[in-house]
Amino acid sequence: MTRRTVGGLLPVMLAAAALTGCSSDADSGDGAKAEKSAAPAARTAAKGGTVGGAGSGCELPVTFDLAKDWKPKAVSVDPQSELAELGTQGPVTMVCEIDAKPAGNLGFLRVWQGKGGSTSPRETLEGFVKADENASKAAYQQVTAGKLTFTEVSYTLHSELMGEDRPARAFAVPTPKGPVVVHLGGLDSDEHREMLPAYELAKASVRVG
Repeated sequence: MTRRTVGGLLPVMLAAAALTGCSSDADSGDGAKAEKSAAPAARTAAKGGTVGGAGSGCELPVTFDLAKDWKPKAVSVDPQSELAELGTQGPVTMVCEIDAKPAGNLGFLRVWQGKGGSTSPRETLEGFVKADENASKAAYQQVTAGKLTFTEVSYTLHSELMGEDRPARAFAVPTPKGPVVVHLGGLDSDEHREMLPAYELAKASVRVG
């Protein structure tokens, strides 16, 4: 299995920084209830494969469907490396990147994993978002996919270099091996919107094990 080291990850993450089923009970970061939306169900992408199992590019505590032409690659973060902080965010460490470039977009679905099973999905996401000083306007909601219930956050990221705000989303799933976070950013708001169906496919199909 090909593995991207955190050293090799640096140019990708710097570039991203430079350029850089359904839910209920939505609420903002301060716990206040948000208005429920009457919007139609989110559109999902055509399935092109599955990631998480042996031989899938990234072996994970979860499996989910990949959009067509998106390519997964495992990430290994050396905790002793000077660059290790690029591969960690709050309580989780990056373990997989799923590249959208072969499908025609600039961005990734990134998978992060924490340790232990005592932290709730909500707590995991709160720590993940809080660790990004450019994040704001976080809104959390409970999500059900099949028999699995977990938590999703939608928030805003500010890019000083680009001088703009752009959306980001992530969901966290509890597993016996620790919480797993699947995150979608994007070059800008347009790229995020175009990649959103791939994220929705992952969210709708995620399973533990």
